Amino acid sequence: MVLSAPARAGSPAAERAPGTPVATYLLIALAALVMLVGPAGLNPLYGSGDARACAEQRYEHRWGAVPAELLDGRPLTAVQLSALPPAAPGCVLPATPGKIPELSVLTALFVHAGWLHLIGNLLFLFVFGPAVEARLGRVRFLVGYLAIGCLATYGYALAEAGTPDAVRALVGASGAIAGVLGAFLRLHPRARVTALVPLLLFLPLRFPAWLVLGLWFVLQFWSVTSGGDGVAYLVHVIGFVTGWLFAWAARPAGDTLGAPSRTGVAQ
Repeated sequence: MVLSAPARAGSPAAERAPGTPVATYLLIALAALVMLVGPAGLNPLYGSGDARACAEQRYEHRWGAVPAELLDGRPLTAVQLSALPPAAPGCVLPATPGKIPELSVLTALFVHAGWLHLIGNLLFLFVFGPAVEARLGRVRFLVGYLAIGCLATYGYALAEAGTPDAVRALVGASGAIAGVLGAFLRLHPRARVTALVPLLLFLPLRFPAWLVLGLWFVLQFWSVTSGGDGVAYLVHVIGFVTGWLFAWAARPAGDTLGAPSRTGVAQ
């Protein structure tokens, strides 16, 4: 089974809340805007080729979350940055004395390393975010999204303390979006999710959310223990677990977990 690009859980009409999922769409729009104006997007001011690659690396270290900076409470020095492999020949990473590490955990949620990274994250947010937002409410959803993303980033920083990855920038909304997946599973465990199965052709089949998202979580956990490929899988694991707990604790009074809600999710 390929857990790629799942369709909206349940029927498209039934999944949506009576109102527009404003918080979800706002988060999607901000991430897309940051991509467009940044060096990884379409902004021509950053040049092309090696110049753009160098600009991307500098941009990620300026606005991304660096574990060593979070734990020390101060930006990396020029000496520490000089030890990092350059993104292009002659690329030098300048120190950023004005950077506030505590704020970088928020800005990093809206910076992505490329279009595939961005689209992959926003697809899952678009699919699962509206149902979670409708169940929790816009304010709880937005606060939870940002808080879970920050907690997942700090958890990753603690785990990477003293390792080579402690001085590498962490970017992307994966931790927060993993929290949305965990919250969806807690709130709608019997909802049905469409996934693609490579049986002769890629056939879209419907499975219970607990199976699809549970398998996704197991794959992330297994990836943590099997060695990385440049992806911070631990952030996904922390975010998913935290989102599951958040949905249990933050649901409105009188809301029964697993029961049909005003979203009308097929159970």
